[in-house]
Amino acid sequence: MTLAPKNGLLLINPVNPLALADIRGRWFNRYRVWKPLGLLTVAALTPPDWEIRIVDENLGIPDYQSMERPDLVGITAFTSQANRAYELAAQWRRLGVPAVMGGIHASMCEQEAMRHADSVVVGEAETIWAKVLNDAVRGSLQPRYRADADAVAAIPRARHDLLPAGYAFGAVQTTRGCPLNCTFCSVTAFNGARYRHRPIMDVVDEIAVIDERLLLIVDDNLIGTSAAHINRAKELFRAMIRANLRKKWIAQVTINMADDEELLDLAARAGCVGVFIGFESPTAEGLAEIGKKFNILRGRDIPASVRRIRRHGILVVGSFIIGLDSDGEGIGRRVADAASAYGVDLLNALFLTPLPGTFLWKKMLAADRIAADSFPHDWQYYTLTFPVAQYKQLGPSRIVWEMECCDRRFYSPWRMASRLLGSLLRMGHPLIALVANLSYRASLPGNHRAYRRYLRRSGSPPIAAMVAEQDEEMAAAAI
Repeated sequence: MTLAPKNGLLLINPVNPLALADIRGRWFNRYRVWKPLGLLTVAALTPPDWEIRIVDENLGIPDYQSMERPDLVGITAFTSQANRAYELAAQWRRLGVPAVMGGIHASMCEQEAMRHADSVVVGEAETIWAKVLNDAVRGSLQPRYRADADAVAAIPRARHDLLPAGYAFGAVQTTRGCPLNCTFCSVTAFNGARYRHRPIMDVVDEIAVIDERLLLIVDDNLIGTSAAHINRAKELFRAMIRANLRKKWIAQVTINMADDEELLDLAARAGCVGVFIGFESPTAEGLAEIGKKFNILRGRDIPASVRRIRRHGILVVGSFIIGLDSDGEGIGRRVADAASAYGVDLLNALFLTPLPGTFLWKKMLAADRIAADSFPHDWQYYTLTFPVAQYKQLGPSRIVWEMECCDRRFYSPWRMASRLLGSLLRMGHPLIALVANLSYRASLPGNHRAYRRYLRRSGSPPIAAMVAEQDEEMAAAAI
């Protein structure tokens, strides 16, 4: 009996050349590369009569010409990967292989994506992927497939076996959506307003088969905000403890995690070593502007909240945004000092970035405040690490200066030593804290060079002169 040959499916996660992602460089860069979990989930949705290969270009770009030609190529992309995604689609289409695009950028900019691909999947893939494959086999791909938001229970176990070794972190998802709806965030636009949970034992069983000992839980908000959300998180952590998974993990949460000692204890016992919290702004005006008053409800004492989390041996990464309408000169120093006062172990400061599909995008587009607007070329700058908009109180050179001031102040040798000593004294995973701080600090010179290249890309002499002057000012104000 002769078996019918399998169809070939190639799934690609494109690289953004501007992002620090190549783990073959400095050894600690591998801690800054995440598995393309969406592609692993799409692979799990694919029937066994397809032979699947996954390429994550963050691990290196293969020689596609030497590959056996697949029957279908699927490409995912965040906004900052869109340029490379379109290049890949064009390359495979020239070879006669149809290209399907999905992910958040294709969903938010579907008309643009449809100009570059044979077919575009809008939304979550679970309800529509089988139809895409069937149509591909028949040679009748539709230009667009619009998926319905499905119950998260339908998510299969991701195909972790299809990626090579080389990642520091495994990845798993336990919820979709976020109960908050911040103006700069596209989660609600993509995943809907509902906060949906996977069955707990499905999550535990998937974690058990992941090879990596360090794990990134990719949920936009692992614990949620209501009593029901918190109780579900506790049940998840109890199940992880019972399963004795022997994993260490990090996740995105909200500051209310600090309000429940039982939750903190269970999280630590389940393997939590770090949480990423969006503080966003050091001012009440800034939080109101982006729709995140949740952080200041009930007169919260943020430093006390951070201390409660850290007492359980959990590192805290604080995220802040620079460039809000309420941000004036001195915001860089103010953010660095606020992060230090809060007691966070790491600071992730980002430029306010209007991503397609968000309220912020619509607002800035209507006001003609999108500065990097030569699309699709300029999507490469939408990494959250370039000042792509026109900011109300800060010009391009000034906001770059503020970001550099923030970086250098928070990651000064003295402040780093102080944080690491505190982590060592409370047994708060000092090795992880050390690697993370060194990684952030080592990346600063490259980031700052990239800012200057971005500012000079228009070839404007006044901008170049302003940057040079601010370099001197920064050097004179060494922190």
